[in-house]
Amino acid sequence: MTAKATKAPPTKAKATTGAATKTGKTTTTDEAELRRYTPEEVIELKLLPYTSARVLKEKCYRRQVIHHLDGRRITFTLDDIRRENARNTVEPIAA
Repeated sequence: MTAKATKAPPTKAKATTGAATKTGKTTTTDEAELRRYTPEEVIELKLLPYTSARVLKEKCYRRQVIHHLDGRRITFTLDDIRRENARNTVEPIAA
């Protein structure tokens, strides 16, 4: 057998506090921050308070919702979703 065939299969990286590990590899929390969501995924996961992907897309076309245009496609990062939720927050009136 060759040396290549006798190697053990690679193991999955464990999630840490969100920083790069000692080997310089990114963790799953860093990868989640970089992931881009489509409008359909945002609606399916109920990350924003809209009922349909079409409504969300139309609001993006009108620049009423924070989003990215990647190659002329509407996408959302976790930061975009957080900022949009914070923008729509209603603060209670102080008594």
